[in-house]
Amino acid sequence: MENITIIGGGSWGTALAVTLQGNGHLVKIWSIMQDEVDLINSTHENKDKLPGVIIPNEIVATTNIEEAVTTSSILVFAVPSIFVRSTAKLVKPFITAEHIVVNVAKGIEESTTLTLTEILEEVLEIPNIAVLSGPSHAEEVGKKIPTTCVVGASKKVIAERIQNTFMNQNFRIYTSPDVIGIEVGGALKNVIALAAGISDGLGFGDNTKAALMTRGMHEISSLGMAMGGSIYTFAGLSGIGDLIVTCTSMHSRNRRCGILLGKGYTLAEATKEVQMVVEGVHSAKAAKALAEKYNIRMPIIEEVCKVLFEDKSPKEAVLNLMLRDKKIEHADIEWEENVMWS
Repeated sequence: MENITIIGGGSWGTALAVTLQGNGHLVKIWSIMQDEVDLINSTHENKDKLPGVIIPNEIVATTNIEEAVTTSSILVFAVPSIFVRSTAKLVKPFITAEHIVVNVAKGIEESTTLTLTEILEEVLEIPNIAVLSGPSHAEEVGKKIPTTCVVGASKKVIAERIQNTFMNQNFRIYTSPDVIGIEVGGALKNVIALAAGISDGLGFGDNTKAALMTRGMHEISSLGMAMGGSIYTFAGLSGIGDLIVTCTSMHSRNRRCGILLGKGYTLAEATKEVQMVVEGVHSAKAAKALAEKYNIRMPIIEEVCKVLFEDKSPKEAVLNLMLRDKKIEHADIEWEENVMWS
């Protein structure tokens, strides 16, 4: 049995709290918002973020960060990516080298292009930081719908401890040493999901979305491998698995935002309509900057950035992608030499 604090009272944090408590662990939820804490403690349901999922009485929510950190051995960071750094600074005075921190958010910091585990390592200065990712909508995990994720950590023993802590008959966990690959896949699939949503909003079909997903994964894996990730990771749960679910499901806030953009909404109007943090918007500029840093061509992400931040017409962006210079699909596959027949 572990003592675990979920840092963040959103939908994903709530779903994981319920999952972990069901595994027999002592779980609490920390939130910076008093009204969220009061709602959880009084109704035992996060009605705003995860309606319909009952939170057991044993799970208590608190705004006391010192209590949240010092009474737990595992901290699960489930705040939106844009708040990871500021929240880590709140945690820092109370954390010790014995703590294990598991990041479950997905994103890349725009101002620094650091992944979220890199931010946690920089701020917290502790050795045991892991990442949990994969195709995992909170709405389904909270309802115990079978889901599979991967946990990445530099130390095998830490990955296996997290695997044992989270895994049950409805939540299967694999392990991996490829932390950077998992982080890049989880962050950049949100940007491609915006593109897939834009395609849907424009009224395009399955062919278009399949092309965006396939070529989008090519962009993600090209950058991820340049950053040190493994091609196997991008063919796995935190790569193609997470890309599929985020580009095709209406649970995906990134896809929903993209649909609205495709229908002519401004970015401000679309994000207001979604009513939740759209992680892909915050990761898009960072992805473009990383592509420039590593000299990787990422035309889909470039066009998404132009739609988001330069008021480019979504239709024009799609047309630009279709009319790019002719390419070979996989440059690493060589042609056989011409054979002269007599």
